[in-house]
Amino acid sequence: MSNPYVRDVSSIEEPPTRFSGMLKYLGPGFILSASIVGSGELIATTALGAEAGFVAMWVILVSCLIKVFVQLEFGKHAIQSGETTFEAMNQLPGPKFGKGSWATWLWLLMMLVKPLQVGGIIGGVGLVLNILLPSVPVWVWVTLCAPVVSLMIFRGKYRFVEKVSLVMIGLFALFTVACVIGVQFTEFAFNRADLKEGLSFWNGIPVAYLGVAIAAFGITGVGGDEVMAYNYWLLEKGYASKTGPRDDSPEWNRRAKGWIKVMYWDAFLSMLVYTFMTLAFYILGAAILNAQGLVPEGFETVKTLSRMYTDSLGSWAETAFLIGAFFVLFSTLFSALAAWSRLFSDAFGAVGWINYQEPKSRSRAIASFAFFFPALWALLFFFFEDPVFMVLVGGAITAAILILVVLAALHFRYRRLPKSLTPSRGYDVGLWVSALSIALLAVIAVWKAVEKFTGAN
Repeated sequence: MSNPYVRDVSSIEEPPTRFSGMLKYLGPGFILSASIVGSGELIATTALGAEAGFVAMWVILVSCLIKVFVQLEFGKHAIQSGETTFEAMNQLPGPKFGKGSWATWLWLLMMLVKPLQVGGIIGGVGLVLNILLPSVPVWVWVTLCAPVVSLMIFRGKYRFVEKVSLVMIGLFALFTVACVIGVQFTEFAFNRADLKEGLSFWNGIPVAYLGVAIAAFGITGVGGDEVMAYNYWLLEKGYASKTGPRDDSPEWNRRAKGWIKVMYWDAFLSMLVYTFMTLAFYILGAAILNAQGLVPEGFETVKTLSRMYTDSLGSWAETAFLIGAFFVLFSTLFSALAAWSRLFSDAFGAVGWINYQEPKSRSRAIASFAFFFPALWALLFFFFEDPVFMVLVGGAITAAILILVVLAALHFRYRRLPKSLTPSRGYDVGLWVSALSIALLAVIAVWKAVEKFTGAN
């Protein structure tokens, strides 16, 4: 496919009607899973479990399940309109500043802080490699990691991103499942009462853990940046081009519904993957780290996290954990860079700085960002040197970006969606529950920030 961002009749393809036929078109959601599992699950989720124990497990579960409706709405809009994320965001009602809408400029402003999160990830990769080979300092590993991931991404090929993401997440998922089973044969085994406590949302969350719970809600499951990146993976996989230019004919409506159905399966199955992984990480943190009063922080983050594996499987598991941790963190670094290079290129196109629709211009922009961001992330880690702090700050910003994403999703649903593609009432209920949950999160986040600033108790 020469240019997946262009829809013409030559690209039209009938959607598969059987699940077996849909399998080869799955993949966009699993790229998101590779990004989600690293920063959110390995670091933020286990940090919350280590601090709060089982009591806040329901926050993680709700976070993974409820936000997927917003992702689906973005995906539907991409398929039926063929618009990139910021082509769509630029059409939200409200003022424009130059060629860019208020939404595009607001996103660019919030993303000034977001690099902290991935800076924590690249630092985590360096810490892992330093433990494996202590003779090489952390800063050397981080310095080497930055250009390596740049060289993997700068050509911007979708198929390569998809394959690498699937391999990385698959390998670490198997090992994590083994550890959850293994912990049941140790003194840290959890029982039904622990799980019941974790799923009893009416018990609330102790105030002391509210801040980390908010950040974890923002960073686990699909975050704002992952929802926005989903459009590029759907477009580059060919969902929109295969649907064809919108003409509202019965044939177009049939194809649009068919490819949206494939997208639903892609999002649903990937959601099962990252939800299961998230709960596994949380349980390990709550069962092992919380029981010993261990909280991952600073340069000891990786060593502390490795206790989840060595304490459940034995000392031999540390090396296996470190290898697995490298792959899961690097997969986040890899998929995040692939997404960010597209997001920023598209945003720059929306404000008139480049032409994102022109293949050569788009390729140059993606390649430039592929080298810029890893260097920035590395510098931020050298300055802050605390992966958990950096990831949780990024999680709080991700929660804020979700507000913008929710507003856009509701606009797509009620102002841009063709009537022929109107979803079921159950879907709309899910979308509104998702939107209201995210709005409530924002209110709590602002309240906590004001409370902290004023020094209130």
